[in-house]
Amino acid sequence: MTLKATLTLAATLFLAACDQSGSANKPAVPADNKAASNNTFVYCTAKAPLGFSPALVMEGTSYNASSQQVYNRLVEFKKGSTEIEPALAESWEISNDGLTYTFHLRKGVKFHSTKEFTPTRDFNADDVLFSFQRQLDPNHPYHNVSKGTYPYFNAMKFPELLKSVEKIDDNTVRITLNKKDATFLASLGMDFISIYSAEYADAMMKAGTPETVDNRPVGTGPFIFVDYKTDQAAQYVANENYWKGRTPLDRLVISIVPDATTRYAKLQAGTCDLILFPNVADLAKMKTDPKVQLLEQKGLNVAYIAFNTEKAPFDNVKVRQALNYAVDKKAIIDAVYQGAGTPAKNPLPPTIWSYNDDIQDYPYDPQKAKQLLAEAGYPNGFETDFWIQPVIRASNPNPKRMAELIMADWAKIGVKANPVTYEWADYQKRAKAGELTAGIFGWSGDNGDPDNFLSPLLASANAGNSNLARFKNAQFDALLDKAIGLTDKQARTELYKQAQVIVHEQAPWIPVAHSVGFAPLSPRVKGYVQSPFGYDAFYGVSVDGK
Repeated sequence: MTLKATLTLAATLFLAACDQSGSANKPAVPADNKAASNNTFVYCTAKAPLGFSPALVMEGTSYNASSQQVYNRLVEFKKGSTEIEPALAESWEISNDGLTYTFHLRKGVKFHSTKEFTPTRDFNADDVLFSFQRQLDPNHPYHNVSKGTYPYFNAMKFPELLKSVEKIDDNTVRITLNKKDATFLASLGMDFISIYSAEYADAMMKAGTPETVDNRPVGTGPFIFVDYKTDQAAQYVANENYWKGRTPLDRLVISIVPDATTRYAKLQAGTCDLILFPNVADLAKMKTDPKVQLLEQKGLNVAYIAFNTEKAPFDNVKVRQALNYAVDKKAIIDAVYQGAGTPAKNPLPPTIWSYNDDIQDYPYDPQKAKQLLAEAGYPNGFETDFWIQPVIRASNPNPKRMAELIMADWAKIGVKANPVTYEWADYQKRAKAGELTAGIFGWSGDNGDPDNFLSPLLASANAGNSNLARFKNAQFDALLDKAIGLTDKQARTELYKQAQVIVHEQAPWIPVAHSVGFAPLSPRVKGYVQSPFGYDAFYGVSVDGK
């Protein structure tokens, strides 16, 4: 996909879509080579979302196009923070045993009205039950709609964690857990557990088009979804009835512009207000460019090489350790990140609590690598496929260049790596299915807790889901299980530090780098705050002071 969508096209599509939506009732503004109107925000991203239903995906671009704009959750993270605050639940109580959570729901919250659906009631407990039970109950009418696999719900072990989700009355929901979970409240702020409209779902099921719920989202959030033109642009209008108060913006356009140089040119021309994933080579220029305001913050992320620990030769720990010794991370940081990243030695980033800084990284030592390969039975090396992530992500500004450097390093110790890649959705699907040999991946944290890295990425229960290395270690799992049941942060810290030692020794990965997040904005933008999770939300953002 090499489509370079112009804003003129995006704006034209947007306005056409507005004419079709009962909620988009503002007068059309002629499109020109600038923004379609002074109060339209244009967000230029690098790739198309995989979908618009946050329960179905595990991917930041899709969350930016759906849950961050269209939906709310029971609790949410304060702007620019990892701290939670009330959202659709205005308050809650936790039982003394830590197993029962009683949520008191916010009254008067309106779902969006669209051309497909006009709600007849306010948000209530039925919507919460639908949003949980669809993912939890295999017999739920919507469980198999849109071929749902609910990857993040499963990665967070919610099927095992949740004992029951009950409606007490229209404004009260009780959730009972099977065991204590110190991360549970924060997890409810994550995108995968956004709250859908049960009434909308019922209406679409009766109409014989239940998948509409997933491809034409209806939520309670600050923006109303209007339309999506595949690989071009998604369009939204302000929710006039948003429970927090109307956002200053009238319109939001998410424009898909695959080429980073083109994105920068559009920012300079005033046809993009925020661009995602700038070229790292352009950052120095951006810092002095009067047409750019450049924000940055250390990312809560990791770029890594995953080894399929179930496949030879990667089932041998000495092989995995050898390949760690063989990689010159400093060269990667210099060439790929160009000052916008730091070398990684753990699956956790140093910006998160419980990071084990006492661990000594594998130094770059090709001779040690050769020695370990010989001890593993590969004195002459071996040949393998090497998967190259096909998209830029927050953790990795140039996977192709990273792959070139790693494959060259491995060649020096006799390991011939043949590059392979797939379209992004297929890449993920195949990796989860166990086809992976070794390849490039990345992860950004979603709730500020160490478990959100260690459990989805490396726990045995997530082999075949988000644990792409298919790493299984009983001692590691036991540490995670014990830690999540504790409320004492220091006690949890010690357990997570031990878990990181196991990962270091067993080497299911090569942790490569932690990136710095950059947000190149138009000077006219006010009120935008970077998320520690790497997502982009536009509630409260304004342009030109409007």
